[in-house]
Amino acid sequence: MGKRKLKIVNKTRFIIAIIILLVIIFVSIYALLTKISGDDVVETSAPLAESDISETPIIEDKHISMSVIGDIMCHNSQYTDAYVASSDTYDFSYVFEDIKQYIEPADIAIGNIETTFAGKERGYSNYPTFNSPEQLATNLKDLGIDVLCTANNHSLDKGYSGLTSTLKFLDDAGISHMGTYDSAESQNEILIKDVNGIKIAFLAYTYGTNGIPVPKNNPYCINLIDKDLILKHLELAKEREPDLICVNMHWGLEYKTKQNSEQEELADFLFTNGVDIILGSHPHVLQPMEKKTITLEDGSTKDCFVIYSLGNFISGQNQDNTRNSVILNIECTKSGETNKTTIDSVSYVPIYMYKSSSGKTKRYKVLDIEKSIENYENGTDKSIGQKTYSTLKTELNKIKTTMGENIIF
Repeated sequence: MGKRKLKIVNKTRFIIAIIILLVIIFVSIYALLTKISGDDVVETSAPLAESDISETPIIEDKHISMSVIGDIMCHNSQYTDAYVASSDTYDFSYVFEDIKQYIEPADIAIGNIETTFAGKERGYSNYPTFNSPEQLATNLKDLGIDVLCTANNHSLDKGYSGLTSTLKFLDDAGISHMGTYDSAESQNEILIKDVNGIKIAFLAYTYGTNGIPVPKNNPYCINLIDKDLILKHLELAKEREPDLICVNMHWGLEYKTKQNSEQEELADFLFTNGVDIILGSHPHVLQPMEKKTITLEDGSTKDCFVIYSLGNFISGQNQDNTRNSVILNIECTKSGETNKTTIDSVSYVPIYMYKSSSGKTKRYKVLDIEKSIENYENGTDKSIGQKTYSTLKTELNKIKTTMGENIIF
C-alpha cells in the first residue's frame, strides 16, 4: 500500500509539473506575441521621416505682363526718313529708342500692322495703298513685338499676293500674326501662345478692306467682322482650352475720340461669348478704355477689358490727336489654387510721335511724354525745345482726359 500510494503522488506531481510547464510556455508565447504586436503599433504611430510624408504639391500663381501698342503705319515720309543710303536699305530702330524699355521686357507684346510688306520689287508706296520696307518687321521684332494683327482696311492694298507676302516677311522676322491667311486651313487654326504657363488665344477681325474686293478664289484670306465667323472661331478657340481669349477689332470711325454704339454692341457680343480682352484699332486716335463685368449663363460674373482704339503707334499723320497714343500694360494672374486666370490691372505710358524740324533723316521718334517733360523741366534734355515741350503738355492732358485713370480689377 505504501509503494502504491507513493506512485500515485509522484504521478500527480508529474502531471502538475507538465501543466505548469505548458502554462509557462503559453504565457511566454503570449507575451512575445503581444510585444511584437505592440512594437508594430508603435512603429506605425511614430512620426514619419519628412521624406516619407506624401504632401499635395503647392501650385504657385502664374503672372504675366502684356504690352500693347496701336496702329503701326508707314507713310512715305517715314520710310524716306529711315533710308540708309550707304547700304541702300532701311532702319527704323532709332524711332523706338525712347520707349523700348516699356515693350522689350514684357512677357508678350502685341500691335496692329497697318501696312503691307509686298516686297521691294513692287515699289514702296504711301497712302492710299501702302507697301513698306520689310526691314520694319525686323525692327519691330527687335523692339520686342511678338504678335501682330494683320486684319485691317489696308490688308489687301497690294492684292492677295501682297497679303501673303506680308505674312511671309512676318514669319521671317519671327513675329506671330492673326487675321489674314494664305489658306482655308490656316484661317481655322487659332493662334495660341503659351506665356509663362498662361495660354492666350488670339483672334482678329476688320470691318472691311477699303472697297478692295476680297478675292473670290481666296475668300479665306481675311477675317471680316461677321458674327457667325466670330462664333465659329471662338468655339475652335475654346476647344484648345485657353486661359484668356484676346481679340483685335478693326472698327469704329476714323478720328473720333469716342466709341460708337456699334463698337459697344460688338464688345458686349464678344464678352458674352467668352472673350476676355478686346484691343481696338482703325480710328487713328485714342478712344476710351473700360472694365466690363459680364454675367455668364451659370450666373457667375467675369471681369473683361476693352480699349476701343489705341490710336497710332507710329505714323506720318498730322491731324488732331493722331500723334498721341499709349503703351498699355495689362497684368494677368492664373491662380494655382483655382486654375482661373484674371486681369489684375491695366496701366499706360503716354507717348507721342515726334518729328524733328531739323535734319534730313532720323527725324521721327516715339517719345515717352512724361519723361520728356520731366527732362526738359529739370534741364537734362533741351533737344525738344519750348514749342514741343508745350505741345507735349497739351497732348498729355488730352490722353488723360480720354483714357482716365489706371484700372485695378
